Amino acid sequence: MSLAAAAHGFLSPTGVEIAFLLVGLVTFGAALVTVTTRQLVHAALWLVVALGGLAVEYLLLTAEFIAWVQVLIYVGSVVVLLLFGLMLTKAPIGRSPDADSGNRWAALTVAGAAAVALVWVVVDAFRTTWIDLSGPAAGSTRVTGESLFRNWVLPFEALSVLLLAALVGAIVLSRRAKADANATPPAVAIAGEKEGAR
Repeated sequence: MSLAAAAHGFLSPTGVEIAFLLVGLVTFGAALVTVTTRQLVHAALWLVVALGGLAVEYLLLTAEFIAWVQVLIYVGSVVVLLLFGLMLTKAPIGRSPDADSGNRWAALTVAGAAAVALVWVVVDAFRTTWIDLSGPAAGSTRVTGESLFRNWVLPFEALSVLLLAALVGAIVLSRRAKADANATPPAVAIAGEKEGAR
């Protein structure tokens, strides 16, 4: 056990650990509301709170670069893209009964299994790892950036292509719906021609 682990235990948390726990509870609550609300716009706005809470958690772990990447990419790009998609497809503003597919128990089972597996993997991988929050930051922006754009550049670019495809799809759907609304039904057009002939 390292010096940081021996300095305090679970019964004597520091201020940073208390703040981390409180922000984590707020983030968990926002994520829960995001997936349970039936108003699509509210879900997108609660997603902003959840992603912002994750950025605060990264800041509390002295990972400033990852925190600002979280804000710029997820809060600043992904959520804005979702809101643009909702506006372009003319999603309902109020409660939408179509937002619930009826497979709630299957979704809860899969989500619970995924959460248990994720917690087990993280606890098993970092069981003896302690972060000294009062010491200097372990990784710099340069090291993190080099690792991101050397080892993870393909998933990074794939995500950007996926976001572009989602935006183009939203535009295509909105234009198609607009064209269908402006199109005159054949029966109305024929009736108009008959009245003109009279």
